[in-house]
Amino acid sequence: MQSNKLRIAIRATAAAAVFGMATQAHAFNFSAGDVDASVYGYARLNMSYDIDENVANSGHRGGNFPTINDSNDVNGHFGAAASQSRIGVKATHASGVMVNIEGDFMGADYSGGALRLRHAYGTYKGVLAGQTWSNYNSFVGSTSTLDFDGVVGVAGYGSRTAQLRYTSGPLSLAIEDPKGSLAGTAANAVKKNGLPALTARLEDKAGGLGYSVAALVKQNAYDDGQGNDDSTMAYAVFGAASMAVSDMISVRGAINYTDGANGYLYRSGGADAYIDTNGDLKNLSGVGGTVGTSISLGGGRTINATYGMDKLDVNDLAATTIETRQNAFVNYQWTPVENVMMGVEYGYYKQETQGGQSDDANRLMFATQYNF
Repeated sequence: MQSNKLRIAIRATAAAAVFGMATQAHAFNFSAGDVDASVYGYARLNMSYDIDENVANSGHRGGNFPTINDSNDVNGHFGAAASQSRIGVKATHASGVMVNIEGDFMGADYSGGALRLRHAYGTYKGVLAGQTWSNYNSFVGSTSTLDFDGVVGVAGYGSRTAQLRYTSGPLSLAIEDPKGSLAGTAANAVKKNGLPALTARLEDKAGGLGYSVAALVKQNAYDDGQGNDDSTMAYAVFGAASMAVSDMISVRGAINYTDGANGYLYRSGGADAYIDTNGDLKNLSGVGGTVGTSISLGGGRTINATYGMDKLDVNDLAATTIETRQNAFVNYQWTPVENVMMGVEYGYYKQETQGGQSDDANRLMFATQYNF
């Protein structure tokens, strides 16, 4: 039991560091009958300045990838938003049943202002049901960024999905809502999900080393209702690790390989498969990875640097298809008092097509976050 609690704490701490999640150590706690509950969250301001192309998302000011051959490149764009702010409720019954519901104000389309569901799940004796982080996901190898979407190439699917999961010690198995797309608008019109995604993850810690490995299997399929249909099996695997080199320095990294499951290759933007001229469905593969380091300067001050890249095998597709995406961040974060974080960050983005055309963008961010 103590070992399980330690693993849960490790995962929660990693998630908080990477995505700016509010920890629940200082939440508002209360009890009602057999239920212990807490309300937690944060208020956050993000401000961005795009130096040479406006790639900011209007909802959270994080960076998108630049548009290849954008004829409207204009230097100097500033914006600010508080839509990343979030609130959550966690309740645990004396029987051991736990329920967690959390939302932010990003809106379903990331434009900001409307409440968006992030987590809604319950757990009991190792069984989890609802929406939360995909089991094919890990924060072990990720380095903290101020940018909401962060670096490409991190381990697995970087969002939340509906699932049924069972966890025993370091091993988790899940049946999940499958993610991904087919190349081409017409192909997606006849795409179907005939089977769920099956995932398995092993995540643990030994001394100063944290590690996570995972695998995923799913089906790609299409059926146009006129006798034309096909399906393929797809898979993905990743490994991630973190190491405390000293009391001041830690290093992290991850590598992810997909075959027909590029929807699980974080921020690649790639399709899982395409329909060839014979009507056969063909998988598309990809590989991604990230590496980063954090340096503690003491006094609540840290410097973080990270780089990531995704590369897709899209030689059979049009020359304008995105083949490579990469970005990098360097930030300084400061916690002047408990529950308050301030930081500044430089970000670099670049993407390249299969035909060799490329574009890049440089940007700056400032963020301040007040946790409760």
